[in-house]
Amino acid sequence: MNSLNKYFNKKKVIPIDMFFNKVLYDKKYGYYANRNPLGEKGDFITSPTISFLFSEMIAIWIISYWESLQKPKKFNIVELGPGNGDLFKILERTFKKFPEFYNSSNFYLYEKSRKLKSLQKKKLQSKKISWISNFTKLGRGPVIFFGNEFFDAIPVKQFKKEKKVIYEKFVKYKNNNLTTILKKATRRELIELKKFKLLDNFKFIEYPKLGFNELQKIIRTIKKLNGGLLLIDYGYFKQKNISTLQSVRKHKKNNLFSNIGSADITSLVNFNLLKNYLLLSKLKVNNIVSQSFFLKRIGILNRAEIVSNKMKFKDKSDLYLRLKRLLDPKYMGNLFKVIFAHKSNVEKVLGFN
Repeated sequence: MNSLNKYFNKKKVIPIDMFFNKVLYDKKYGYYANRNPLGEKGDFITSPTISFLFSEMIAIWIISYWESLQKPKKFNIVELGPGNGDLFKILERTFKKFPEFYNSSNFYLYEKSRKLKSLQKKKLQSKKISWISNFTKLGRGPVIFFGNEFFDAIPVKQFKKEKKVIYEKFVKYKNNNLTTILKKATRRELIELKKFKLLDNFKFIEYPKLGFNELQKIIRTIKKLNGGLLLIDYGYFKQKNISTLQSVRKHKKNNLFSNIGSADITSLVNFNLLKNYLLLSKLKVNNIVSQSFFLKRIGILNRAEIVSNKMKFKDKSDLYLRLKRLLDPKYMGNLFKVIFAHKSNVEKVLGFN
């Protein structure tokens, strides 16, 4: 437990979002700094790993959006948190089948983890791909940002209402133990919560301040260059009123304060709050839809039929079992939501109508 000391400042008490941010992203000791957490040998599996069809549909969606912008000669594509590079590998393979689009596009990967960046560079050796730590170096032309399970991995603040007083949750380190304590919320925090009407009728609140800080950089870039942001993540529409922080290790649920630094920490995304934030930032936001709705509208079932025609029975069965995991409401179909925010004048966007 002594090793936990490295995550704290001199006071040994920090807000829960800052604590888990250090646990996940510290350049030396962070969870993402020293491991590849994805795949069967890791801690969790994402949609691109489940089926290549998911990645192909994202590629088709991006090309469709480029066409709706009248096929600009310069176009920027940024993946947020590319993981092990599986998604972008299929994206580029698909993009190459559309030469006009491919030749117009610049590809960027926004990645904090040096370990994952190293894995990505081994898997993705195209000269068209650049790795970036900010968005100031993007080329001319519109930009499309997209992230699959990007926002859920950014820790959230937690607040609790007791006898009409709002408290923020902190993590305290003392005598080799971690405990959570409540401290009265600052005036600045209360102003933020009131702006989004989060104090009404709720006793427990999660607020993604760090996530919104990331979003601000993206929003500024979209306003400057034109374009949009596509996010796919697991989450909810209606305020949960409970903690949604969860820890996963080797594909199993883990106690939130066990295996610190060697387990993944995420939370469910509040999509209504996310939408309101984007609208307040003067971006247009399409209907929030389920992953199942989105992928079906793009044509994933038709694509599966075409691909499976030449397959043996065993391979075809595997393809459709994986597809079921992506689309079935009991699995990822409804839990995962899709949101698109943009500055462009495009009214009808593929996958949302």
